[in-house]
Amino acid sequence: MVQTSEVVFKKEIKGLGEISIRPINLENDIDMLYSWVSKPYAKYWGMLEQTKEEVFNEYKKLEDNSHHHTYIGELNKQPIFLMERYKTSEDVIVKHYDALDNDYGMHILVAPAEKKIPKFTWHVFSTVMAYFFSLPFVNRVVVEPDINNEKIHVLNKKAGFVYQKNINLDHKIASLAFCTKEAFYQSVL
Repeated sequence: MVQTSEVVFKKEIKGLGEISIRPINLENDIDMLYSWVSKPYAKYWGMLEQTKEEVFNEYKKLEDNSHHHTYIGELNKQPIFLMERYKTSEDVIVKHYDALDNDYGMHILVAPAEKKIPKFTWHVFSTVMAYFFSLPFVNRVVVEPDINNEKIHVLNKKAGFVYQKNINLDHKIASLAFCTKEAFYQSVL
């Protein structure tokens, strides 16, 4: 398990400040993490009924997997989102498409807003995508959001994701979508 608060990526957003990404420190972050994943807005995260101990154990298991990494995003050093990066060829998603070696999956959960900030979720989402494509081993980002999660579909399409098909996962029917570096950078121009 990574136990560091070292920033792995940061991006300055004009008029907003700095969005940074750091590895999760599960012991220090569990209270915050639990407060995020146990709220009704996080229903697509699938942890509404779990205890804090169950959430901790789930993330410990993820962090012990060398193909899965969890991060906390911060705005001006205040935690604002949870993000996961995983190698799709080493995940259950590989049963649903022919994974390429440089495919990485992404999950993102933005914390509930304390105040409304215009385009806030897009700033977070585009920062996460810029982080993914800053990694030399990532050529394509893969997502599998719940088919009913309309908000994330809007962000995905805005970022350049191309939807391929719906797939049945253990806990949801999901839309499988892919985004290349070129598609993302064309979408944000």
